Formats: sequence, C-alpha cells, structure tokens
Amino acid sequence: MATDEDKLFKALADASRRKLLDRLRKKAGLTLGELCERHDMSRQALTKHLALLEDANLVVTRKQGREKLHYLNPVPISDIYTRWIGKFEKSRVEALNILKHALEEKNDD
Repeated sequence: MATDEDKLFKALADASRRKLLDRLRKKAGLTLGELCERHDMSRQALTKHLALLEDANLVVTRKQGREKLHYLNPVPISDIYTRWIGKFEKSRVEALNILKHALEEKNDD
C-alpha cells in the first residue's frame, strides 16, 4: 500500500501535474473549466491528474454553488523541504555565517 509520501512523490513526478500546481500557486480557486483552458489534454485526463493531486493532499477543493474550486495546499511541499532540503540549506547558512564572522575579525585586525 502506498504511503502518503509515496503518493506525494508520484504526484510531483509528472510534468502536467506540476504545471497544474504552478497555475494554482499563481491563482487559487480555479474551477475545472478554468484549469482546462490552458492545458493540451482532455477534461477527463485533467480530472484524473487532479484526483491524484487531491489524493496526495497537494490540492484541496471547496464547493461554491455548483462549482468546485481548486486550491494548492503547500503543506506537503513544505514537509518535503523540511525533510529533504532544509537540512542542506541550514549548513550553507551556517557556513556563510562563519565566513562572515571570520572576515569581520580579519577586518578588525
């Protein structure tokens, strides 16, 4: 059985799904029709991509009247950053801080 993390990476592995996420990042609350406007795929194919994104918790929806609005959920992406990228970033920031202090001490001499 696929874990939440497996679903997340599977969802992010496809360029079309990343493009959908980019659109939702730029403008939240798009309907299926609005999402279909700029994609070279059928409505049915786009619906399948959205289902995978929803299953991975990357997209959340809200009903407004008869329409279903789609929103990017940044939390899973933030979790990836924290687990896989943030630790590397921390060491770079620390190295820059050490370099800064060393250069300041050299200038004080």
